[in-house]
Amino acid sequence: MNVRGLFESEVPRAELPWYVAPLPESIENLALNLVWPIVAVNLAGTAFGFYYYGFQLAQTPTEMWPFVPDSPIATLFIALALASWKLGRPQQWLIALAFFGNIVLGGWTVWVHLAFYEQFGYLSEPMRQFLIWSHAAMVLQAFVLHRIGTFDLPAVGMATLWYAADTIVDYFIPIRGELHHTFLPTSRDQPMFLGADALGVAATGAVLLLILSLYLALATRVELERTAQDSPS
Repeated sequence: MNVRGLFESEVPRAELPWYVAPLPESIENLALNLVWPIVAVNLAGTAFGFYYYGFQLAQTPTEMWPFVPDSPIATLFIALALASWKLGRPQQWLIALAFFGNIVLGGWTVWVHLAFYEQFGYLSEPMRQFLIWSHAAMVLQAFVLHRIGTFDLPAVGMATLWYAADTIVDYFIPIRGELHHTFLPTSRDQPMFLGADALGVAATGAVLLLILSLYLALATRVELERTAQDSPS
């Protein structure tokens, strides 16, 4: 395949509004043509993420581990979703979980690194930038999934339930032990801004991103159905 061909694809693309398909078609095509390298990068990110969360996992009851390494699990979801599609066996529930996870956790990490910019000063600048931009890329790759997914209601419902449960045990009801949110660089009750403490700032980002993910998933579903009805039979 020549370089120009990397930006072309035979995978159909519905005419969707910009807010559910913000990436240029050529960039979507590039991602679809480079699925295996993208899968590999996400798996590498998953491995690094589990290493990064090692100290927190060591302090968490084993049965609560699935609720701790949130970003690595999100990158694992999208790696599996893309791989299953490429192998000709797309799994809509994986696609929905990947969509929610990469928007919620990718966006949340960018949010907390900006909100707690001074508190994260203990990180080296290269590591700080790596964490911010790699998680921003997670959000972007979620917007390729409309090319391979249907966002059917059972799949969207499963993803909503999983990430709602994850948000609850992270910030509101720990179930076992402490709250299971990702480590914050300051105490939870540290005053921040607009009258919120550190935990409130982190929780607000997670809740708003979950609501946004649900809205975008349902909007994508509606728009895909609309374009299918408008297409000539």
